[in-house]
Amino acid sequence: MATDTTARERGDRGRSDMVGTKRWPAVPGPLFIVGSVISIQVGQAFGKQLFGAVGPLGVIFLRLAFAALVLCAIWRPTLPRSWRERGLIVALGTSIAGMNVIYLALERLDVGVAVTLQFLGPLVLALAGSRRIIDFLWALLAWLGVFLFANPGGGAGLSISGTVFALVSGASMAIYVVLNKRAGAKTSNGDYLAYAVAWAAVLSMPTAVWQGGSAMLQPWVLAAGLGVALLSAAIPYTLDMAGLRRLPPRTVAVLQSLEPAVAGLAAVVVLGEILTGTQWLAIGCVVLASVGTVTTPRKRPKE
Repeated sequence: MATDTTARERGDRGRSDMVGTKRWPAVPGPLFIVGSVISIQVGQAFGKQLFGAVGPLGVIFLRLAFAALVLCAIWRPTLPRSWRERGLIVALGTSIAGMNVIYLALERLDVGVAVTLQFLGPLVLALAGSRRIIDFLWALLAWLGVFLFANPGGGAGLSISGTVFALVSGASMAIYVVLNKRAGAKTSNGDYLAYAVAWAAVLSMPTAVWQGGSAMLQPWVLAAGLGVALLSAAIPYTLDMAGLRRLPPRTVAVLQSLEPAVAGLAAVVVLGEILTGTQWLAIGCVVLASVGTVTTPRKRPKE
């Protein structure tokens, strides 16, 4: 038994080194996180281009199915042994499926607007339970950004259903952050993540078949779906793991706070979506609130 455990631990360390400091020793940690942010937002923008062929539900399934195949090929995950581990994987996968509701929001909103509303989920999680005045001010700044989006005078004219989908995705993202941290404490490799993404793909399959149908089997659609999966899931997940092994969580959170701004820029380049000055100001409010929340010094508990 001891020999088996030791072999498994060595295997875990070997697979974790695939994205650890040994593989790219000269690459600064922040570049991994920035690369992840750019990759996922560019991937989502390209994913929106497939809506006309298979709809947003079809894109969700293609993204998750191909991402699961790639992650399972990379990590070669071992089967979980306890029901508690399986339950965590199911919960994590369900939250990942919920995060992908963002594609339903992208159908109704500009990419920069949808991703900014989605990012309110992790921001609310970061502010939860805080009683500091400064955190209250950061929350007000974030909600100012939402008001600027929703204000008709600002030219936004938000879709109600699109806003709801983006907020549901954001709430799922907050749950994902909590569950992924718990999963990371149990394993040093991507076993849990690979199975969770596979479970999310299973959950999305029925609605994808209903909307996308046989169109999802077209060779060009499958190739495009693989590209979206690599850009928006497999590559950023791998880069995140590499970055988290080099940087403290606070630094990672600051860099990830750039996602709404990067999403707006990716939409301009890939889709030609032009945001108004008011919308860019709204994105700036949410980004600044996120950075401020993470970087504001907190009092250490008394020993």
